Amino acid sequence: MFAQLRPKPAEFHVFDTTLRDGSQQEGLNLSVADKLTIAGLLDELGVGFVEGGWPGANPNDTAFFAAMADGAHALRSATLVAFGFTRRVGMRAADDPLTAALRDSRAPVACIVAKSHDRHVEQALRTTLRENLDMIADTVSHLRAEGQRVFVDCEHFFDGYRENPAYALEAVRTAAEAGAEVVVLCDTNGGMLPPWVGEIVTEAAATGVQLGIHAHNDTGCAVANTLAAVDAGAMHVQGTVNGYGERTGNAELISVVANLELKYGWPLLPAGSLQEASRIAHAIAEVTNVPSSARQPYVGLSSFAHKAGLHASAIKVDPNLYQHIDPAVVGNDMRMLVSDMAGRANIQMKGEELGFDLSDRELASRITGRVKDAEAAGYTYEAADASFELLLRRELDQLPEYFAVHSWRVFTQGHPRPGAEGETDTECTVRLTAKGQSQRVVGEGNGPVNALDHAVRNALLPAYPVVGRFELIDYRVRILDQGHGTDATVRVLIQTTDGRRAWTTVGVGQNIIEASWEALSDAYLYGLIHAESPAPAAEPAIQERVAV
Repeated sequence: MFAQLRPKPAEFHVFDTTLRDGSQQEGLNLSVADKLTIAGLLDELGVGFVEGGWPGANPNDTAFFAAMADGAHALRSATLVAFGFTRRVGMRAADDPLTAALRDSRAPVACIVAKSHDRHVEQALRTTLRENLDMIADTVSHLRAEGQRVFVDCEHFFDGYRENPAYALEAVRTAAEAGAEVVVLCDTNGGMLPPWVGEIVTEAAATGVQLGIHAHNDTGCAVANTLAAVDAGAMHVQGTVNGYGERTGNAELISVVANLELKYGWPLLPAGSLQEASRIAHAIAEVTNVPSSARQPYVGLSSFAHKAGLHASAIKVDPNLYQHIDPAVVGNDMRMLVSDMAGRANIQMKGEELGFDLSDRELASRITGRVKDAEAAGYTYEAADASFELLLRRELDQLPEYFAVHSWRVFTQGHPRPGAEGETDTECTVRLTAKGQSQRVVGEGNGPVNALDHAVRNALLPAYPVVGRFELIDYRVRILDQGHGTDATVRVLIQTTDGRRAWTTVGVGQNIIEASWEALSDAYLYGLIHAESPAPAAEPAIQERVAV
């Protein structure tokens, strides 16, 4: 029998700290404009609280709160939170400039971090245990008297509890007695495991204080630790979208909320908001310029991706046989991957996903064999849906020919100077026919692939102005048979966008330029097929490749 899940508390908080704790991730830097955009997306997701940063501690955060206060960026449903610290040692909260910055932020809620680990009090703050408790009480009561709601983050609570439980619990009681609505227990070092968290939160809950949980992911257990805290009585969860944060990150908030909504059956977000989770997670990743993991639960690109033929055969009968939820519930999609592990069912379902009828078993088997042969030669279609669609169109004789390439040539010339950085010139010549017009175009670029791209683009532009929107946004090379050194077979993946969508194509060859050409020309062909202009009549194809 399954353990009985705890009923949903009458009051439950979803608290996002992407803009504060998440922004402390290595390589993640947010401008004021970035923070305003993310705050709007979090509000759209439906979180209850958005912690915007630390006003007074750095100019960007101060400017962010000023921008939020002017009313132009008001949150519709979420409550803005300003983060700060207890007043300094030996100073009254009313006189502390950082406490004043919390007041001046005009955020309805202040979340202050307080020491709850005795060694941190004595060694980091360099004060007495009594003075630390006074700092907590003074700061909370002052902010409450000034009209702000107050939450208190008990820093290093779990480590502190294990060394001195009486003092850690006294910090919790002191904060609550001074007026803190919620006291958040923080696994600041991220070293806890779910059974330990559950045991300690149960002890803390005996104080009668409303408790929250703030977990870091250093053991890979941040989401599990958060749920363990909820099971033990926490009514407030903190986390970050995409798990951003210092070191290995914070508890991934969407995973926490999705588990509570879909597994516990607790409605937390506004109706329908969870269906926007995937879109919002990826939109925030675009703003931060830190890609989210494809394997991220619920909202990752691979969360509902199926590769094994055995899985595909079962999913054709019932998708729930290999999926724990309907992906649409979190705004995601099932993806059928095509690879050398694929069976006929994979190919049929992927074809249907792309709009092709592959119900004929003989046809599907032939295409499956074609895919397996290509993958054995080094192609990969699970990462290149666009190339797989082109393969299908070729096999089904449904591939329109927007252009016919007659030849292409790449020339690179170096001018080394002893003792100085040399200069290199790269140019590409492409001869092709598009809409009956023959073109011979020379393109120059920063390297051979860039030169090829410029030449193809310039050759196609007179016939198809839409290619002016095409942009190569990613280029990856992998050596497939490393033992052959520079004579090895290489695989090239090229990602292209037209500003509305992105697609990936693959090329393989012993010549890296030839592999690049295959991926690049397929990228333009796929883009033209899916552009708004109708497909032209087919033209005779003559292809002579000349690589220098």
